[in-house]
Amino acid sequence: MPSSQGWRAASTRRAHEGSLATGTVGVLAGGLDRPYPPENVGLCERITEAGAVVSEMPFGWEPRAQDFPRRNRVVAGLGLGLVVVEAARRSGSLISARLAGEMGRIVFSVPGSPLDPRAEGANRLLKDGAILVTGPEDILDALAPLTLTEGPPDISAEEPPDYSDVPPPAATDRQKVLEALSPVPTGIDELIWHTGLHPAQVFLILLELDLAGRLERHSGGAVSLVLPDA
Repeated sequence: MPSSQGWRAASTRRAHEGSLATGTVGVLAGGLDRPYPPENVGLCERITEAGAVVSEMPFGWEPRAQDFPRRNRVVAGLGLGLVVVEAARRSGSLISARLAGEMGRIVFSVPGSPLDPRAEGANRLLKDGAILVTGPEDILDALAPLTLTEGPPDISAEEPPDYSDVPPPAATDRQKVLEALSPVPTGIDELIWHTGLHPAQVFLILLELDLAGRLERHSGGAVSLVLPDA
């Protein structure tokens, strides 16, 4: 039986292959010249014929384990919705689902056996309000109202802020955020004000803590620090 990671990789590949004719977008964790796994080079070339392959990493960047969960925030932002098929309690897929929800995307979840630990996270999403998926029609019906447009899209909206000049957070910045956090839920705006850091830096530090399992998110956008086990 293939590993959970291998099964997800194969499922992702099949999803891209099934969408080649209509266009699909591949998001890489490494540089555009470093697809992972390497056997996906041919698939990336086929994707670019009708779609796109994107990455926020520079050419030559070899993807590391921590780059894949960070890449998933780009995946979450590109689509109208995000489907979680299988996720354990501490799966990176849950972070992707949380990011998608924060971006206003629709979160879907495929249920699994309550006795299977690999389905614990996906089932919890359903309890938290994700849309139950038992077939493709569940996704298509939910997305249909979002795909109906009349006339050309409105491009008069303001451009999103450009954070490209914001330096990455330093070790001292991370320490400031850690000192401002506690087991008591704290608003992110309060963290930004208290630390004096740029919002982009605070959000990145919170994402790193989330990936490390040290952050818990609460209703209203508040966050709290998960203390290590004694």
